[in-house]
Order: sequence, then structure tokens, then C-alpha cells
Amino acid sequence: MIGHLGLNVPDLRAAVAYYDRILPLLDFETYFGDATQHAYRPADGKPGTYLFLYESAEPSGAFSRHRTGLQHLAFMVRTRTRVREVAAAVIGTGGELLHAPREFPEYPPPYYATFWTDPHGFLLEAVCHHDRE
Repeated sequence: MIGHLGLNVPDLRAAVAYYDRILPLLDFETYFGDATQHAYRPADGKPGTYLFLYESAEPSGAFSRHRTGLQHLAFMVRTRTRVREVAAAVIGTGGELLHAPREFPEYPPPYYATFWTDPHGFLLEAVCHHDRE
């Protein structure tokens, strides 16, 4: 199991403001934070991978999922309804969905997901591997 993932962001405060709105819908809660980093963990004491955000130390231009390195992060949720709630929250932040909630038959079923980019360009996904609402 992966213990944690760390993402460098160009503006830590903006990233925390964004992720504080989205990650609770993905069953994450704040673990700790200070001026140099902010961490989220699976909510309610559940096991899983933590997510750390760090202020970028070097300006490097915009993130691109098409370069070598991180392609995207997928968050598993329990219901298709939650996938739709995440999509609505993304739109509520002024974000734009790359793929509205739908089934993806090109992946092993059941696969119901939505994809979007965060304000820093990271590709994110909320996916439900169940047929339940």
C-alpha cells in the first residue's frame, strides 16, 4: 500500500482552499498543515494513502499530465451519487469537467467516473466501482 503522495503546487494557500472543498466529498480530512505543507488523510480513521501538498520551491511552468511523471490521481468513492456530487462541487468552484459522470465501458465494469483538472492542472478522477446509487 502506498503511504502517501506529495504534490508540489505553485500556491499552497490556494491549493488548500480548493482541496478543503473537494476532498471531504472524497472521504478525506485534514491531517495537519502549516505554512510549508498541508496533509489530508482518509476520513474516520480508515486506512489508505495520505495526500500531502507542498509549495513548489522552484517555478517550473504549468503542470502537464502529458509529460513524464504524474498522469492523474483517482479517488474511489462508494456510490455513483457521490461521483455526481463531486462533479457538482467541481463546477461550484468554477472548475470544468473533462468528462461528466458516466460509465466508461473501456475499463473493467462497473466503472462510473468523472474527470476534471484542479486549478494547478492536476488531472483528478472520482470513480465508483459499484452499480449502486
